[in-house]
Amino acid sequence: MNLPSFLWLWRIAAWSMGLSLLTYSLLGISGVWMRRSRRQAIPRPGWLQSLHLALGGLLVLLVLLLLTIGLVGTLGYYGSLGHSVHLVAGLTVVALVLLSAGSAMQIGAGRPWARSLHVGTNLVLFLGFLAVSLSGWSVVQKYLP
Repeated sequence: MNLPSFLWLWRIAAWSMGLSLLTYSLLGISGVWMRRSRRQAIPRPGWLQSLHLALGGLLVLLVLLLLTIGLVGTLGYYGSLGHSVHLVAGLTVVALVLLSAGSAMQIGAGRPWARSLHVGTNLVLFLGFLAVSLSGWSVVQKYLP
């Protein structure tokens, strides 16, 4: 890919990453709220679960957008992949987000393992986002003039 500048691509990636972190934080808040309501047997707002599911879907879309940008940008700039640990960190985050979304769709009365898998995956996802953020910062420095 012969583009004059990849700066526009990295701007989209930066916004997407920021929105991903915000969405992840909001998912954490709404998830804790739902857990607290369930454990204390207090009613929760009817919109809370729908909001949580919508935010989860948004996070999946944002992470897949980031994956696409990373692959296109790296292939366009270098012509190949695997120039840093950022690829491994990014693929790990994508896998964790997809595992989280998949396990969320299985949560129900007959599958108590699904909620544990979902919550556990999201706790590990924090470390994944930390790793991808730190490694991404060093990658972005390569592209800036």
